[in-house]
Amino acid sequence: MKDIKWIFVLYSLAAVLSMSAIGVGIGMRSIFVVILAVVALILIMGNGFKTKARMRREGTL
Repeated sequence: MKDIKWIFVLYSLAAVLSMSAIGVGIGMRSIFVVILAVVALILIMGNGFKTKARMRREGTL
């Protein structure tokens, strides 16, 4: 097994929590929670992809 990149583990856990928050927001019937969770998911996924691209450019991936 190759070296684990812990930053990507953290990004994926944060994304899963954000997806779960979308479900909780739907269950609570709170549009505010759903919108907040969707925005958080977009930001987390965007940062994760940006970090991966930067690491590939630098050759550290």
